[in-house]
Amino acid sequence: MGSNSRRRKFGMWSVSVIAAVSIVAAILVGVAVVQNDFDLNEQAVRIPYGPITLDGVLATPTDGTKPLGLVVVVHGDGPINATYDGFYRPLWESFARAGYATLSWNKQGIDGSAGDWLNQSMQDRAAEVEAAIAWAAQRPDIDPKRIGLWGSSQAGWVMPKVARQTPSLCFMIASSPAINWVQQGRYNTLAELREEGAGQTEIDRKIARSDLVDKLLADGATFEQYSAAVGGELDGITPQRWLFITKNFRSDATADLAASKLRVLLLLAGHDINVDVANTREVYERVLPPGELEVKFYPDATHSMVQKQIEDSSWRLPLTAIFDPRGLFAPGVLADQEEFLKASTQAC
Repeated sequence: MGSNSRRRKFGMWSVSVIAAVSIVAAILVGVAVVQNDFDLNEQAVRIPYGPITLDGVLATPTDGTKPLGLVVVVHGDGPINATYDGFYRPLWESFARAGYATLSWNKQGIDGSAGDWLNQSMQDRAAEVEAAIAWAAQRPDIDPKRIGLWGSSQAGWVMPKVARQTPSLCFMIASSPAINWVQQGRYNTLAELREEGAGQTEIDRKIARSDLVDKLLADGATFEQYSAAVGGELDGITPQRWLFITKNFRSDATADLAASKLRVLLLLAGHDINVDVANTREVYERVLPPGELEVKFYPDATHSMVQKQIEDSSWRLPLTAIFDPRGLFAPGVLADQEEFLKASTQAC
């Protein structure tokens, strides 16, 4: 009797635990679903670009207002798809609240889009963006007078070219953009070494390697010559990546930026180890008219405008991305862009 009683009690306890766990799991799933339900309508689109087609997304407000202003997304470095695996959606929602649609597409060769983004120069990327703008401007639901650009990091070399070549653009939102490719590379190397607490010997070694790579690029070295020069220590560089670097290492945004004629919102982060924000700010303020430039600085943000304490945590980052994706961004990042777009509606 005692043994049977204990078994019955254990069985009842097990059922209770399973029920409690199931309830908690259901609640967590519900929270994740709600938090990832953005106030947007998303439509798959195909953008013709020369002989290829770019697969993308047009995200629009849900209130049905038309025609809409449009934010055209220009990606940073890497194999990025249209939504950046969902990271862009809180941004798109803030744009929608300001009355703007968002157009974004997979980089060439990513998630079904034709081509190969590693074969592109910054001018190639600019031409691609211009083709997307021309395609969108013909749509009856888009106001061609209220089209602008949003881009991060490497987009800082692309967007000024587009602005220079497309004077009808209304605005540009530049998030953590770089100015000069070589200078950015040196800054990034030194910033990462400081973060790691590297000693002077390691710093000197990395600087010498950086100088060597810069010389190889200036001399037009092939990948095989690069590999031989660094003793096979490729530092993650593939032949395709070397080709991409050789096409773009002379990039500098200054001249294109100075020639652009549009309103600019510059977003800078206090913990950016990829881009020298002081240099970026100095150049933007020097070459753009004061009345056309607005600068926002987020002391607790990283290069991606994510809160540093979240980005640095191996558990907070994925949990926040699942259960509070809007909370990834540093305070003010989403609201400031929304307000800038509302003001752009009046200025365009």
